[in-house]
Formats: sequence, structure tokens, C-alpha cells
Amino acid sequence: MSICIDSYRKLAQLQQRFTYVADKSISSLCKLIVITGFFLFLIYLLLSSRSLESSTYLANLKQRWLPSNSTSSVVDRSPTNISHIVFGIAGSSNMWKDRKPYIDSWWRPNLTRGYIFFEREPTACLPWPTTSPLYRVSEDTSRYKEFNRHPMPQAIRMFRVILETFREAQKGVRWYVMSDDDTILFLDNLVEMLGRYDHNKYFYIGENSECVLSNLDNSFEMAFGGAGYALSYPLAKALSKNIDVCIKKYPFLYGSDHMMQACVADLGVSLTHEKGFHQIDLRRDVSGLLSSHPQAPLISLHHLDTVDPLFSAMNRTQSLTHLMKAAAADPSRLLQQSICYNKQRSWSISVSWGYSVQLYEGVIIPPSVLQIPTETFGPWRKPGAYRFNTRWLPRNPCENSHLFFFEKVEVVKRERVVSWYGRRPGRRPPGCPSNAGDLLKIIVVSPATRCGEVGNRRECCDIVDSAEKNTTRIKLRTCLKDEIIG
Repeated sequence: MSICIDSYRKLAQLQQRFTYVADKSISSLCKLIVITGFFLFLIYLLLSSRSLESSTYLANLKQRWLPSNSTSSVVDRSPTNISHIVFGIAGSSNMWKDRKPYIDSWWRPNLTRGYIFFEREPTACLPWPTTSPLYRVSEDTSRYKEFNRHPMPQAIRMFRVILETFREAQKGVRWYVMSDDDTILFLDNLVEMLGRYDHNKYFYIGENSECVLSNLDNSFEMAFGGAGYALSYPLAKALSKNIDVCIKKYPFLYGSDHMMQACVADLGVSLTHEKGFHQIDLRRDVSGLLSSHPQAPLISLHHLDTVDPLFSAMNRTQSLTHLMKAAAADPSRLLQQSICYNKQRSWSISVSWGYSVQLYEGVIIPPSVLQIPTETFGPWRKPGAYRFNTRWLPRNPCENSHLFFFEKVEVVKRERVVSWYGRRPGRRPPGCPSNAGDLLKIIVVSPATRCGEVGNRRECCDIVDSAEKNTTRIKLRTCLKDEIIG
């Protein structure tokens, strides 16, 4: 009997302990739930009170903690390359036969992406060559007839090229580059330039006309489409959504470029100036401009069919092909100016790499003067005033420079680039006293490295002895620290 009583007491004690432990565990669990709920509530209040920042906050959390193969959206920070750019080209089916060589000079089949938009089917040019950009016929714009009071024909059609280009290609696109069918682009420099900007922000990149009057007629905040301009993806998307609004809002502006600038301004974006874009609103001989190019990569040229051939011994097409040989060898150095001196002979030499060398004798001209273009050209229309300083040609023809123009280029063992420049008849007449009259060629040796990074100085150069008869050799180099030229 006593055994049964003892067993009963032990069982009661165990039950009591179990009940105590269970009650304690439930109490701890409840406390944990309350504390967790309290912290979750605080996080909710924090996020809800920062509604403008909450999406960015959550996105940062996702980017930090989710695995790299997650389907979440992650900003691509890889370097910009040609595949990230889509070209929208405003063309004319009537002019395509004459304009095609300009596009062919820079278009890279199976590499460049883009479309040329015609006002009608280019039946005379069919079958369409696979080496050219894909073509499209612009959409009918007759529904905008009441808003078409533009002096420039087809302004609305050309303005809508950005919308039609955006609809054609969006995947993997960072930049949309708009141009005309007579625009020449230098792709390596274009890619390098765009790579300096954040394509996730709103950018409108281009340049004004060379002529003040052209800018007054439009806007000094306008990029000229003949020179080409670049729109970042977010800006192109915003424009595409507001094209109709801007067409109806601005029925009186001169042309498509001004409509674009006005619409971009209404989106809160201003023009970012890049000096390498060239509208070439000029006439006659533009060698004076190209021989004193700004300190910026050459991005584009335009209106080459309205100026003299770039090389006087060639026609326009041959000249462009010739210039592209220099561009292929060293695009970053193309037209970049270097200045050096032979003070014993009183020579001042200005090198425009891949294009020309000018040799002035009898006087030491400082770089601050030589970097100013010589006015060998005239304005697009009179009265003429330029957006940059110019130098007049000297009254005494014997004070003109000896002119040497690009002949050929060679890359040597990927270590240096050698380019040759041959004498051409210039404005300096025979019979002028000279100690450089027997000079027939100038050889320029440059390092096989990229040139012209933002913030760097122009390259310096030295005139060195040459074993070749009637030849002078120039070596380009990085300027010494604190070195002053001249």
C-alpha cells in the first residue's frame, strides 16, 4: 500500500514540474512574439514615414543580400561599349545614293545597331544591302497637319525619329544617338565619350553650330542634329511618352532639332556640351578649323558635301576614306594638336595628328595663338560671326605656313604609331625667302597609347634629326611636369 502511495506522489510531482516548465516556455514564447512584433512595427513605421526613400532602401537591401543569379533588377555598371548604343538616322530616299558613302565610312555591319528612317520606300535602292543600317519608312504624320507651321520641311517626321527608334530597340540600350544621313561618326571616340557619363541619368549631349547666326535662329542650348547628339535611355523614354505633347505645344519652331531641345528643356534637362561634335555650318576650305581642333576627341563631322574636299588632291569620298585610315590606326589622337619649336631655325610647328602639319618659319608663335583656327573658311550664311576665335590669314603671303598633309600611317609592334605628311601647295607663293623650302616630308612618331583623357594636357613634341633627305621627324610625348611650351 505504501508503495502505491509513494508512486502516486512521485507522479504528482512530475506532473507539477511538467506544468511549470510548460507554463514557463509558453511565457517565453509569448515574450519573444511580443518583442519581435514590436521591432517589426518599428521597421514598418520607419519605412512608411520615408515613402520617397523606401523603394531605394529595399532595392539596396535586395542588391546586397539576394544572390547574383536573382531575378531582381540590378544596375549594370559594366563599361559602355558599342552594343549599348542604338543609332537613329534621319534620311532622305531621294538623297540616299549620294549619302550612302558617308554612312558606309563609319557603319560596322553586325556590330553597330540602328535604323535609317526614310520619308518613303527607297525603291530605287532595293534590294537593300546588308552592309547598311536597317531601313524603316517613317510613320504617316498627316494627323499633325494643323500643328505643322515649321519653316523646315518634314520637321515633325524627323522629330519623331527618336520615338520610332525607341520603339524598335530597347533591350540592353544605354544611349540613343541621333544623326543625319550625311553625318560621319567616329565610333571609338563616341563610345569613350559616352562612357564618361551615367546612362541611368538624364543626359542630352551634343554641340552648337559654329556660326552665331544659326544658334540665334534656334537656341544656344540646342544640339544640332547634323553633328549628332546622344540621349540617355531614361531621357529617350521620357521623350517618347511626350512626343505628341511637344508637337502640339511647339508648332512654330524652325525644325526638328529645335523641337527636340524645347521638349528636352520641358523635361527639365539642359544640353551637355561636347566640343567633338561638329555641325560644320561653314563654306569653302575647313582645313584651318581641322588643323586647330579643340582639345577634345573628334566625335563627328557634317556637311562635307558643302565644303571643299578635306584633302585638296582628292575628291570628297576619297578624302573621307583617307581620313578614316588615320582614325582606324589611332582614333583618340585624330586631329589632336601638338606644338613644338626649332628655335635655331625659328620654326613653329603645329601638328594636327592624322590630318596636317603646319610649319611657320622666321617667327616663334606661342601655342595660345596657334591653337586658334586660321580663317580659311567662310560662314554658312552672312553676316558671318563664329562661336570661337579665328585668326585672319596674313596680309604678306610669305608669312603663310608651309603645309603638309597626311599620307599614310603604320602601327609598329603595338609600341608606336608612325604617320607621314607630304608637302602640298599652299598659300605661300614660290620665291619667298625660306630655310624650309627643301623640306618635302614630315614624319610624326607617337606612342601607341590612348590620348586625350579628360583633365590631361595636350601632348608635347620634339623635333629630332632625321637620316632621310628633305625630311623632318617629330616625336610626340607626354609633357614634363610643369613644362611650358614655347
